[in-house]
Amino acid sequence: MRMTEQRRVIARVLSNAADHPDVEELYRRASAIDPHISIATVYRTVRLFEEAGVVEKHDFGDGRSRYEEAGDDHHDHLIDTKSGEVIEFFDAEIERLKNEIAERLGFQLIGHKLELYGVAIEGAEPSKREGLIFTRHAARVDPADLDAG
Repeated sequence: MRMTEQRRVIARVLSNAADHPDVEELYRRASAIDPHISIATVYRTVRLFEEAGVVEKHDFGDGRSRYEEAGDDHHDHLIDTKSGEVIEFFDAEIERLKNEIAERLGFQLIGHKLELYGVAIEGAEPSKREGLIFTRHAARVDPADLDAG
């Protein structure tokens, strides 16, 4: 893939994103840097980046494809269907269980994606148990757009 200046801008926007922007949000951010970038360029670039394994595509149930830079730091997602908050987390026990389940079913696991949907319990604080690492405010989705099931 040829790395044009516009693709570099889009890559930089993705790399700097603390959330999981959709194409329209990527376009808004990229065109603020380079007003000559079109929405079509962003769509094409995101598709190329996805095919090349540079970005990962997510569907958090709000009808929009959202993207994040692919990396070595595996994590899963918890989506609050009331507030729209998306929390990234890593849980050592889930990682152990997924491999155990695959082995019991006669598979060698090569990857997985986990998205949990729920509502925050009022006044509850996240567990500090060993092996659980999380990041709040990793992204926001509009709760009105979330699927009801």
